[in-house]
Amino acid sequence: MEVYSTINERWRLCTLACFIGCIILICSLNYNTSKNVSVLQSMAISVTSSHEFSSPNVQLSQPSNYNENMNGTIKGECNIFDGKWVYSPQSSPPYSGLQCPFLSDQVSCKRNGRPGFEYENWSWEAKECDIPRLNGRDMLERLRGKRVIIVGDSLNRNQWESLACLLYSAVPPSRTRVNVKSAVYKVFRAKDYKCSVEFYWSPFLVQLEVNYNKANDSRILRLDTLSTSSRKWKGADIMVFNTGHWWVHPGKIKAWDLFQHNGKLFEEMEIELAFEMAMKTWAHWVDTEVDTSKSRVFFRSISPEHKEKPTCYNRTQPIMDESYVAIFPESIIEIVKRTIGGMRTPVRYLNITKLSQYRADAHPSIYARKRGKLLITNQKKQQEYYSDCSHWCLPGVPDTWNRLLYASMVLHNLSNSTSHIDL
Repeated sequence: MEVYSTINERWRLCTLACFIGCIILICSLNYNTSKNVSVLQSMAISVTSSHEFSSPNVQLSQPSNYNENMNGTIKGECNIFDGKWVYSPQSSPPYSGLQCPFLSDQVSCKRNGRPGFEYENWSWEAKECDIPRLNGRDMLERLRGKRVIIVGDSLNRNQWESLACLLYSAVPPSRTRVNVKSAVYKVFRAKDYKCSVEFYWSPFLVQLEVNYNKANDSRILRLDTLSTSSRKWKGADIMVFNTGHWWVHPGKIKAWDLFQHNGKLFEEMEIELAFEMAMKTWAHWVDTEVDTSKSRVFFRSISPEHKEKPTCYNRTQPIMDESYVAIFPESIIEIVKRTIGGMRTPVRYLNITKLSQYRADAHPSIYARKRGKLLITNQKKQQEYYSDCSHWCLPGVPDTWNRLLYASMVLHNLSNSTSHIDL
């Protein structure tokens, strides 16, 4: 009996020790789990609030009630086109003009002798969220195996030069190919990423036909026929279009003599009517020829000029008056919005007009070359008259347009790893 009692007592002590050990183990596991959850939550917060998107897997959230309007706003999400310019001298431009030898004389303000570079240090900040800064390597990763086409006038060429330079400066020059010899076609290629960014000169989007005849030269704007380069647009993964400026060129700089529509020639036609016909021709091509499972279409809004007072000549600061509105026919802008709004294909509107209006300081002004000659040396007595107040210095404002294009890619999950669009 005594032996049995001793064994029984030892068994009870062993059982109690095991029970206490289990409690200690469970408490320890709960503590570590809580600690790990806390760490994971901290990491998630860090990623979400980051300004740099170095991986295509890092995205801004997209709400389930996704709906985009013509101001660039996503319902339930921040409008990246609504904000203000903030002077940020500690922030360097995304590249140096000297890094990109292919930049044209028209936009190489520093190379052309412009003094002071404060215009390079202004950053566009949205009112309600942080806009990701353009990470060249990340964008190249997103564009791996893809084609980007930028189609339109010299302002879209300005945007192409900016984007090509942003990507060119992110990789060794030996791993790129850049061809800028043609006036109507330019291309940047990144060899390791098997991607290209192409520019097609088409200021009307529809075909301008020039007939050289000794008796009577004629320039016919064919409102129902898309530009001949459109056969090369097809199949691109990202398409960025613009038009507008050439439609309102007056007098001697008007580019056409006659309009053509449905086989008929017209000497006179209201510009708004002609423009809307042309936009419908472009919209029909997009709706019938673009594969929306593969391609995404953007339309960049009007890039404002600063030819009227206050002109861009000799300006070193942005316009701070938020009520300022650059002069451009509102009817043309409304036709663009109305056309896009009625299309079957989703077209994202890059609404850069307002944010660019304030940047009268960022044009080449007299620090541009035309036909190889510096304006500053040839028109000293009429500098204000001859200033280029249409195009933009690089680095400069078009870098922000491309930053917002990049942000749109991030916001809309346009990446290889996350999108069913495979962009």
